[in-house]
Amino acid sequence: MHADALWIAPASALLLGYLLGSIPFGVILTRLGGAGDLRQVGSGNIGATNVLRTGRRGLAAATLLLDLLKGAAAVWIVAAWSPLDAPLAAAGAFIGHCYPIWLGFRGGKGVATLMGIALALHWPVGLVYAAVWLGLLALARISSLAGMVAAASAPVSAAACERFDLVLLLLALALIVLWKHGDNFERLLTGTEPRIGGPSGADRV
Repeated sequence: MHADALWIAPASALLLGYLLGSIPFGVILTRLGGAGDLRQVGSGNIGATNVLRTGRRGLAAATLLLDLLKGAAAVWIVAAWSPLDAPLAAAGAFIGHCYPIWLGFRGGKGVATLMGIALALHWPVGLVYAAVWLGLLALARISSLAGMVAAASAPVSAAACERFDLVLLLLALALIVLWKHGDNFERLLTGTEPRIGGPSGADRV
């Protein structure tokens, strides 16, 4: 391969991942379902938790699944033709979800998409992620807390699985998740973060 063409596969993986990740399923599904513009609901976030605020549980579940699948799909597709570039596709999908060009770079917080990425890159890491996320969600009923701790578990479990090639990537993505949850973190410290099913319905998650 000519030296000038060496960048084509990595760039294609990154671009494909970004385009898949930037599909705003929450916005699309709520509009198609007659629930209005998701960006005008609750926190304005495009993720499943905000979709839940519309009262449409089916749409929220579909958004969660599709946001997860787009992260996994980016990794799987690229891994099929260029396995070494799969992590770039993962990074692209995550950045696409958090900063989609179609929505003026104002996207979601990446929790579901990161879970899909983790599952596709190394499924045991994804299983730990899911267990932490769902377990904390059931116990604490605070979506932001469950998402942040699950994201933080990804690089730790990757290291425990001796997938050191994934640790830095997952650490970087987890840090973005934590940064995107900055307001939630402040409310957790002050004890004002709402719970799912509580009186305020987790309005700002």
